[in-house]
Amino acid sequence: MTQMKFDGKVSASAQEALEPHIRPVYSTPAARRLFIGEFAAIERTEPAPGSEKEASVKVRIVALELPNEGQEGYVREALRFLHLQRTARGTLDDEGQLELDEATLRLTGGQLAYLETARLRAGLNHWAQYARRVLHTPNITVTEALHEMKTVADGLTAALDGASGDS
Repeated sequence: MTQMKFDGKVSASAQEALEPHIRPVYSTPAARRLFIGEFAAIERTEPAPGSEKEASVKVRIVALELPNEGQEGYVREALRFLHLQRTARGTLDDEGQLELDEATLRLTGGQLAYLETARLRAGLNHWAQYARRVLHTPNITVTEALHEMKTVADGLTAALDGASGDS
């Protein structure tokens, strides 16, 4: 597994964005600040074959912005949505409809757009994994491949039908 290491230096523009927050963070033990940032790879280390070391990439923060109090809720909402999109999971029920797992449902907060995004993401993930399993099936015949393609197409259609409310 490749390790990511953060360089202690930040770009001049990132440092400028941090300046007004340095004293308040220093003055408040366990202080936290929300930010939006960008990092860039600056160094790559590839150990010699047979070495016990792990490959690593060092990154430096090159852009950084901190929201004010009025903007913080929007940034937190974006973070929650990105986390939901990355972690959405579910399973298919007996009728082939996707049921989101408990953790994913909690992340949606009951918001319809989040729910649909999570459901579609989990559905696409399921059918992508299914297709990969089919791709790795040895000696599959053309007839079997066509049957599997139909199964994937039907599954994707069911996922879309569930999203629009059509049946």
